[in-house]
Amino acid sequence: MKRVLLVSAIATAAFTLSSADQADAAAFIDASEVKKADKPKKITDRSHPDYVRCRNRPTMGSLARKQRICVTNREWVVHNRKGNAQSREFVEDMQAGMNGNN
Repeated sequence: MKRVLLVSAIATAAFTLSSADQADAAAFIDASEVKKADKPKKITDRSHPDYVRCRNRPTMGSLARKQRICVTNREWVVHNRKGNAQSREFVEDMQAGMNGNN
């Protein structure tokens, strides 16, 4: 009789622990799903303004070494517009100097 009570008590304790462990596991799974849901999706559309593009730029004084620059499409547009404006300003200044209209 004592053995039956002891076995039933151990089985009850094991069942209680396993259900508690299951609750902990369920809480852990729910927490990991929340973390996955909070993570932003990777942008795969290459024309999206926030897509990151990388370009290799040659390094001065070396034929083989390159510098890798990675920025978003939006920042590349700003960079290109700024470069075009500076080039246009340089050409206009040179044309004014050639005509003697300093």
